Amino acid sequence: MENLITIIHILAATGVIGLVLLQHGKGADMGAAFGSGASGSLFGVSGSSNFMSKATAICVAVFFATSLTLAYMASHRAGNGSVVGAAVKSQVIKADAKPVETKSTETTPSSAPVGNAAKDIPH
Repeated sequence: MENLITIIHILAATGVIGLVLLQHGKGADMGAAFGSGASGSLFGVSGSSNFMSKATAICVAVFFATSLTLAYMASHRAGNGSVVGAAVKSQVIKADAKPVETKSTETTPSSAPVGNAAKDIPH
């Protein structure tokens, strides 16, 4: 389900980008008056702005809805926790744990090797 909403979200985003780039600015009609000829389009002069603005508004609404849906799904995911919260929990667990006693492996004087340390060092 989340993958489907993500795909719709990406399609809506590319649709908004494409439709915004295809629309003419408000100053495009002024340039056409001086002979640039840029105001003519596939849908006509006035039909283009109405269709494009409605399609852009629909894509923006879908993008907004999918953004909210994905944010809601991410925040209510099972087992989802904060990284900071997990670090704090692990520190608390380590602090509360009792230290484990280990047996000492030190040598006792009776089992220490006998000899003179000065003789054992090579010159």
